[in-house]
Amino acid sequence: MSEWPQKATALITALGLVAAAASWRLTHAVRHALAVLLDFLTAAVLLRLAGKPSWDSMILAGAVIALRGLLCASLAPPGPDHSIRGQPGAAKPVDASEADITGRDR
Repeated sequence: MSEWPQKATALITALGLVAAAASWRLTHAVRHALAVLLDFLTAAVLLRLAGKPSWDSMILAGAVIALRGLLCASLAPPGPDHSIRGQPGAAKPVDASEADITGRDR
């Protein structure tokens, strides 16, 4: 690997760590911070692959991209089809006719 892609890869990785830490600090959401870090790591590994392609760098790129896809999918918030209604302890919807504007029952 030539010198500039190696330095750029290290710089992008370091910036990814800083950006992930800032994201976590601002949002207090590990999911967002991990997504930011994985985006930067994906960029770094693709830059490394562009520098001097080898089997090791291709395997690393595939592993990082697969890990990113797996973690982002597993950490995604549940959509409307993953509702918890009907489960014990779940909040029940409020009927507008049963409560006044202050939220007290009639």
